[in-house]
Amino acid sequence: MDTIKSLNKWANAHTYLPLDMVRVGLGVFLFFKGINFMSNTEMLIQLFEPVQNFAGSMLMLHYVAPVHLIGGVLIAFGLLTRWAIIAQLPVLIGAILINFVGEMHIGNLLLAISALLVCGFFLVYGSDKNSVDYYLKMQQ
Repeated sequence: MDTIKSLNKWANAHTYLPLDMVRVGLGVFLFFKGINFMSNTEMLIQLFEPVQNFAGSMLMLHYVAPVHLIGGVLIAFGLLTRWAIIAQLPVLIGAILINFVGEMHIGNLLLAISALLVCGFFLVYGSDKNSVDYYLKMQQ
């Protein structure tokens, strides 16, 4: 708990508007990916073909789109940012692994790696002063 408090104090002391824009951009990107997966379920099923014989593959299909939709909104607004990113990590790691198990798509691989790196940064950095978390904390 002390580690999180010290990270929050450091992040609040080093607040930058471009980092907030990157966080909002990441949230919007994940939200639109969730909409894309919801509207094009055949594509999502084709992505999961290499791992369809594993246990829980149907559960994974029903986990990906809602996590991107809800997590994207939470990350964009800066509400429960770290928890939303923790929920995104299995999806992003799975996206990277699917490129190695199935057919390799360089564009999708680079997109998944960059989203994972940005999520890793915000997992440590957290939300900034321009977030709902900070606003609610100041209201107490």
